[in-house]
Amino acid sequence: MKRIFSGVKPTGHLTLGNYLGAVRRWADVDQHRADALFCIVDLHALTVDHDPGRVRRLSRQAATLLLAAGLDPQLCTVFVQSHVDEHARLSYLLECVATDGEMRRMIQYKEKAARERERGGSVRLSLLTYPVLMAADILAYGTDEVPVGDDQTQHVELTRDLAVRFNQRYGHTFAVPRATRPEVAARVMNLQDPTSKMGKSDDAGPGVVYLLDEPDVTRKKIMRAVTDSGQDVVHDPRERPGVSNLLEILAACEGTDPETLSGAYQSYGALKKDTAEAVVELLRPLRERHRRLCADPGYVEGVLRDGAARAREMAGPRVDSAYRAIGLLPAG
Repeated sequence: MKRIFSGVKPTGHLTLGNYLGAVRRWADVDQHRADALFCIVDLHALTVDHDPGRVRRLSRQAATLLLAAGLDPQLCTVFVQSHVDEHARLSYLLECVATDGEMRRMIQYKEKAARERERGGSVRLSLLTYPVLMAADILAYGTDEVPVGDDQTQHVELTRDLAVRFNQRYGHTFAVPRATRPEVAARVMNLQDPTSKMGKSDDAGPGVVYLLDEPDVTRKKIMRAVTDSGQDVVHDPRERPGVSNLLEILAACEGTDPETLSGAYQSYGALKKDTAEAVVELLRPLRERHRRLCADPGYVEGVLRDGAARAREMAGPRVDSAYRAIGLLPAG
């Protein structure tokens, strides 16, 4: 079987964008067709200023939501990154293969560093190097495919480059993975700023639908979504980003095509209403399962403990091989 790895960073509450862009596919498709690992990448949450208690709470919440979304620990491995030492062990080796120029060309680093400097803050070194840790996350498991949104494909390309470079210099050690993306709603946009993605790290507001929002809150946010000038309901992400975002969300909920849907609406209001109801119904079973799991925290802890043990068994031999290949003495 192919091996799949993907993860979610506990820097905010999971959103509709996370679900439609990644998590739903993990549950509906990926865990059934491959040897799949899904990770709460909590080490990545430390690259910016953070509250330790909040990172712990969000890590637990993310794990619970992944299980509520349908990830089955009998079919896949669900675990927390910091529970498996191999991630950090391999990251340093890959830093010895990566270059400073590669890190500074990463789009997310440029954007986040610029925002941090605008606020008068300093940029942590880990923000520059975290794509290497992400590469270690992937390569430690012999990953074949990495299901990601559009904003992460550059990091998967870096991972491929590092794998090839390591293999050429030190002998074949790593599989070279490829990125895979869902066809519809790979990147859900902010409802109030449809030129920006719906990010879980955004400030709470009407532009972001969180998976744990109450149904009435979800409806209100979608009904207040920014559209575009004019009244024609057409799918044109470049010229009509607001209405196109709503069409893509509705299409993803219903399993259809946004181009086809655009011909069925004569007004923005009708589109917003249908989109709001589709999202509420899509998230209803997830929210109900989340409530049940929260009532049984021991179950979630057991899943994460067992998942970390399986992950260590998979990653350990490969990381040990990388240590030997690069020239380090094996431990006695």
